[in-house]
Amino acid sequence: MNKGWAKGLFAFSLAAMVLAGCGSTGGNNTAASPESSAATNTGSTAAKKLVVSTWGFSEDFFKKEVYAPFEKEHNVEIVVEIGNNAERLNKVLQGSSNIDVIYLSDYYAQQGIEANAFETIDRSKIPNLEQVYDIAKAPNGEQYGPAYTVGRFGIAYDPTAIGTEIASWSDLWKPELKGKLILPNITATSGPMVVDAASVVGGGDTFNEDSAFTKLTELNGSVVKYYGQTSEFINMFTQGEAAAGPIMEMYIKDLKTAVPTVKFVAPSEGAYAVINTMNVVKGSANKELAEEFINWQLSQEVQEKSAKAKIDSPVNTNVKLTAEEAEGITYGADVVEKLRKLDMAFVNQNLKGWIDRFNREVAR
Repeated sequence: MNKGWAKGLFAFSLAAMVLAGCGSTGGNNTAASPESSAATNTGSTAAKKLVVSTWGFSEDFFKKEVYAPFEKEHNVEIVVEIGNNAERLNKVLQGSSNIDVIYLSDYYAQQGIEANAFETIDRSKIPNLEQVYDIAKAPNGEQYGPAYTVGRFGIAYDPTAIGTEIASWSDLWKPELKGKLILPNITATSGPMVVDAASVVGGGDTFNEDSAFTKLTELNGSVVKYYGQTSEFINMFTQGEAAAGPIMEMYIKDLKTAVPTVKFVAPSEGAYAVINTMNVVKGSANKELAEEFINWQLSQEVQEKSAKAKIDSPVNTNVKLTAEEAEGITYGADVVEKLRKLDMAFVNQNLKGWIDRFNREVAR
């Protein structure tokens, strides 16, 4: 992709995920809930509080493997606020929270950056950045937080149901998929990824909006549903109402449990990077401690435990996994370095127009 749209390799936060962001047990679709707290440190002096805003998935894992060791080492109590990307970012923008560190998809992180909601990062305080993939070091610019996980957005399909194989984004336009295809809604975290993929299928080396929407309009007749939540995708496959569609790799395990014949493919033109970031909120009284927490999240120890538990795909290049441990997660330089990354500043500038155009021309 050129400077007009995607740069370098695909990273989308439809996250939330969505993507997305996102974890293997719910990601950005987790509903907001009352404030919760990890176990309080019982050191000899009063513990500071570090307020962390996140999605709330895999809470037991994070409390045990991420929060508790950090609390013990730094004599700090981690207080957790949970909700989806939009809810939590809005709290920051409204000044209605004392959040120190916020986990967000790169799409929502870009919105926060443009609203001047985050502190700039002192990268000398985050030495583990030296160990992470280049795509994860500065997904929204050198001044802001890194990605702690990078997943893949590709295509899931059931060959027994569609009677053909899928190897590329262009294969979504095969006639065998008519009435069997499910796509993310334009307002989902991964929506812009599909717009970009349609442009790629339309031809040309640079993003072309007209070409993208022409191709999406052609595809509309094959689509049985435009989904907003991953649970809808899984339900449609389970009930036999859909048999192919773009989805994040992290959900394939759940999908295969319901439909064992399902396959996941990274399209030949390139799967998209689903990037989840960490940033320090503007005005935090604990900026250095927040940066130490980000550094801890990037450590080989945390990244390896998270990968083996199938919570998040690792960005730390020192993490070593067996083939079985790596199944269902995005792992290895040969995989990560091939991902396509969207320019989220460009997405934010154009998304309103794309939503309007999608509603008028495509999903009629």
